[in-house]
Amino acid sequence: MAVKKSWIQRHLKDIIIDAFIVLFVGLLLVIGGVFLWVSTLEIPDLSSFEQRRILQSTKIYDRTGEILLYDLHQDVRRTIVPFEDISYHIKNATVAIEDDQFYSHFGVDPRAIIRAALSNLTAGDLLGGQGGSTITQQVIKNSILENEKRLTRKIKEAILSIKLERFLTKDQILGHYLNESPYGGTIYGVEEASQAFFGKAAKDLSLPEAAYLAALPQAPTRLSPYGNNVDLLDKRQQLVLDRMLINGFITQEEHDVAANTPVIFQPQAVTGIRAPHFVMYVREQLVEKYGEETLSEKGFRVITSLDWELQKEAERIVAEKAAINTEKYNASNAGMIALDPQTGDILVMVGSRDYFDEEIDGNFNVTLSARQPGSSIKPMVYASAFTNGYTPDTIVYDVKTQFSTACDTFNQTSVEPCYSPNNYNGKFLGPISLRNALPQSLNIPAVKVLYLTGLRNAIKLTSDLGITTLNDPDRLGLTLVLGGGEVKLLEHTGAYGVFANEGIKADRRSILRVENSSGTTLEETPTQTHRVLDRDVALMISDILSDNVARTPLWGSNSLIHFPNRDVAAKSGSTNNLRDAWIMGYTPNLAVGVWVGNNDNSTMGGGLSGLIATPMWRAFMDVALEKTEVQNFAEAPAIDKNIKPILRGQTLDTAALIESVQSGDTTLDLAGIAANMHSILHFVEKTNPLGPYPTNPGVDGQYKYWEYGVQQWKNVQYANLIPELGEEDEDNEEDQSDEEEE
Repeated sequence: MAVKKSWIQRHLKDIIIDAFIVLFVGLLLVIGGVFLWVSTLEIPDLSSFEQRRILQSTKIYDRTGEILLYDLHQDVRRTIVPFEDISYHIKNATVAIEDDQFYSHFGVDPRAIIRAALSNLTAGDLLGGQGGSTITQQVIKNSILENEKRLTRKIKEAILSIKLERFLTKDQILGHYLNESPYGGTIYGVEEASQAFFGKAAKDLSLPEAAYLAALPQAPTRLSPYGNNVDLLDKRQQLVLDRMLINGFITQEEHDVAANTPVIFQPQAVTGIRAPHFVMYVREQLVEKYGEETLSEKGFRVITSLDWELQKEAERIVAEKAAINTEKYNASNAGMIALDPQTGDILVMVGSRDYFDEEIDGNFNVTLSARQPGSSIKPMVYASAFTNGYTPDTIVYDVKTQFSTACDTFNQTSVEPCYSPNNYNGKFLGPISLRNALPQSLNIPAVKVLYLTGLRNAIKLTSDLGITTLNDPDRLGLTLVLGGGEVKLLEHTGAYGVFANEGIKADRRSILRVENSSGTTLEETPTQTHRVLDRDVALMISDILSDNVARTPLWGSNSLIHFPNRDVAAKSGSTNNLRDAWIMGYTPNLAVGVWVGNNDNSTMGGGLSGLIATPMWRAFMDVALEKTEVQNFAEAPAIDKNIKPILRGQTLDTAALIESVQSGDTTLDLAGIAANMHSILHFVEKTNPLGPYPTNPGVDGQYKYWEYGVQQWKNVQYANLIPELGEEDEDNEEDQSDEEEE
C-alpha cells in the first residue's frame, strides 16, 4: 500500500524555487537600495585630489599641561619625486607586500575584502582590524577622506577608488602612494624616507633597503628602526622579500643575497623634542589606540604623567655619571625610572645617557629592555617566603652548600651538574637571620629561601607585582634568586613600588588624559589600584631594606643608600660577569630604579653595583626627595613569640657559647647543643613552616645536603674549642655515610 505524501512533500521543489526567487529579488532590492543610498552621499570631487587637508597634529605635554614635550608633526618632511626617480625595488616591494593584485584589479579587490571581513568578524570588529585595502584605496584614504570608522566612509573609499582607476594610470597611483605614505615620525614619502634612513635618493635604494622601507607603512611607529621592536621590523622585511619572490619580482638568488645583507640605518634626526624616550613610549601607545592618521589629523592634546622638572635633572645626572662610569668601569650606558607608587605615574624615564648618541644606540630605550637583575630580585623571593609563614627573624645557615641532588655531597666530587654558589666575597657567616641576609645580599641564604618558598610561588609573586618576563620556571630553577632571569627596569621599579605602597599595586600610567582640538576630554586615565601582596609582608620588606644596621656589614654605616632624615629602602644587584648593575630604592611615595651597563651586553670593569650604579641613584634621590612630601614607612608587624624558635630567631648564640666554654662553665649541655645544630629543614616542612615539626626530615630531597653543610661548618668552627661537638659531628657523618650505603 503506497504511503500518501504530505502537501509539503508534494510541493517541496516549488517551495524551494519560490524561496530562492524571493531571496534573489530581496537581494537585488537591497543592492539597489544601497546604490540609491550611496548616490545621495556627499562624495568629494576627484578634482580636489591634489589639495591636501591641513593637518592638525597631536601635541604631547608634561603633567602640568604647560610644557610641550613634542609636536608629532611640527617638522613634517615630504619631498615629491617623479615616478621614474623611484627605485624599481621599492615599487615592486610595495606592491608585493601591500597589494599583490594591484596591476589586475579595478581599484578594489573583492577577495581581499572578504578575507579581511572574515578576519575582522572573527576578531569581533567588522570595521576595524584588517582593512583589505588596495593601494588605490590607501591613496584615497590618505588624500581625501576623513579618517573615521564608519561604513559610509568604507563605501566612499571603494567608489572613489574605482573612479580613480579611470582617472589615473596604475603607475601614477603607485607614485602617489609612494610619495604620500607615512614612514615614521615626521617622515612622509619614499624620498624623505630614503634620505632619512639611508642617506641616499629613492632611485638608489638597494633591494634589502627597499624591503625595509616597504615594511614600514603598515605600522611605522611600532616598526621603527629606532625603537624597541627592531626584531619585528626585521621579520617583516624578510616577509617582504618572501612575497617578492612568490610574486616573481626577484629570483631565489636575489632573495637569498638580500635576506643575508646587513642594512645600516642613519642616526635618527629628531628635533624639538623633550624627554624623547618617554615621548616615543607614549606615542606608541597613542598609535596603538587611535592610529597614525588620527594622531596626524585630529589635533589631540595629550597630558602625560611626566614631571618635566625631575626629568631634566634625571637626564643631566644620568649623562654626567654615565660619562664617569665609561672612563672608570667601561660602562657606557644607563637608564633611570622614577614612579609614584601610589598612583602608578611614570614621573621620569631616561632610556639612555643620550638619545642621539649613535655609538651606544642611544635611541634604544633600555628601561624597556630585559636584562639580568642580579640580587635586586631577592626581595621578591623573600616576600614570597614571608607570605608562606617565614619571618625576618627566621634563621638559615650561610654555609657552603651543594644544592644539586645530582652531585656527591659528602665526597664533594665533581659529578655534573653541580650547583654550589658562593657569596660575593667568598665568605660564609654561619647561622644568620633573613633580616641580615637580605640587605647583605648573601647568596646561600637566598637560594635556601627560594627553595623554601617554592620556585613557582616566587615567580607567581613577581608576576603579581607586575614583572612579565619571569615566566619560565623550568629554565630558571634556583638561579632565579641570584638574577638568572631577565627583567625590565620599568617593570622592576614598579614591583618595588608595590613594597612602597604597602602591597597595593597601582597600574602604571603614562597618559593622564587626552583632549580633542576643542578642549573636550576624550579619555581620562584614573588611578587604578589592587592589592597583590599582604600589607604585613610589604612592611617587613620595607623594614629590612631600610635597616641601616642590618646592611652595615656590606655597605658601611654611612653609605650612599643611607638617608639619616628620611625612610628610604634600597637594594642593589649585579650579575656575576658584571654585565648589569642595578640599584632600586623607594620611599612611600617615590620609587626609583637605575640600571648601568652596555647595550651590547659586554662586560663592565671592576667594581660592585654599589660603586657603579649607586652614585647616579643617590644624586637623583637627593634632588627628588627635596620635591617630595616626607612620608615614613608604617611599622612592621611584631613576630609571633609562639611560633617555632627557628622562625623567630632563636638559635645557637655562638659567641656566648664560646665565651661560656672558655670560662669553664660546667653547666653546659654540650651534647644537647650539638644535637640541635641543624639546618632549618630539620625543624619545618618547607610548605608549612608554621605547622608541626617534621616526623622524618630526611624525606625532603635537600635535607641531607643542607645538613652536611651545617655539620661541616660546625666542625670547623668548634671542634678545637668543644671536643664534644667534634665527636658529635663525626657520628653524624658516619650516620649519613651509612644512609648513603643503604
